[in-house]
Amino acid sequence: MIKAIIIDDEPLARLIVQEYIQAYPEITVVQECCDGFEGIKAIQQHHPDLIFLDIQMPKINGFEMLELIEQPPAVIFTTAFDEYAIKAFEAHAIDYLLKPFNQERFNKAIAKWMEKNTGTEKETQDLLETASHSPSQSQRIVVKNGSKIKIIPVHDVFYLEAADDYVKIHTQEGYFLKNKTMNHFEQVLDPQLFVRSHRSYIVNAQLITRITPYEKESHTALLTTGAQLPVSKAGYAKLKTVLGI
Repeated sequence: MIKAIIIDDEPLARLIVQEYIQAYPEITVVQECCDGFEGIKAIQQHHPDLIFLDIQMPKINGFEMLELIEQPPAVIFTTAFDEYAIKAFEAHAIDYLLKPFNQERFNKAIAKWMEKNTGTEKETQDLLETASHSPSQSQRIVVKNGSKIKIIPVHDVFYLEAADDYVKIHTQEGYFLKNKTMNHFEQVLDPQLFVRSHRSYIVNAQLITRITPYEKESHTALLTTGAQLPVSKAGYAKLKTVLGI
């Protein structure tokens, strides 16, 4: 038996997938979910072989949901027209179902998955990296905080700090961990607002009140929050450009 989960905020869209899947007695839909929060819980509970995942959903979108799952199952994406999402799919040769789709198109997606086992974890991670550069996703960071999901607008971020395989995202509420790299955030965040001031730090430049010499060619940046962050020679050059000093 192949276990599947349908994750889509539109009841009619879920019904259509349920109807089309009747042609495959070996696939059993173990749960339907109306948003990404429900989807994460269902995946953790059922460990499905395959999920049908909508991209545009309230709260968190499909890409953001997948980022929060350590070992995501195979995915067949379903989406209304979204130029950025479609470019991401095509850049990584990932199959997707563009709404509205018919039984024939659905069958092709199932056949492709069964033959090539497309939507593997490596393909999914590469896709998520591309999708994270979209304008909507670069304006916020979605993290798991225990069993809860936290959405952090980027303007609420004080600074980011490297922490082994994670990045600490420092905010007014404390810090949150995200399983990404500093290079990822350096590429995704607005470079006129967030500056890689040190190999281990990316700082919200609007919060800097003073930069003072430290030792040799390094400096220290003082933030309005009271935090003091190291600034490397290369980081100091970047800050001078952004701050106009």
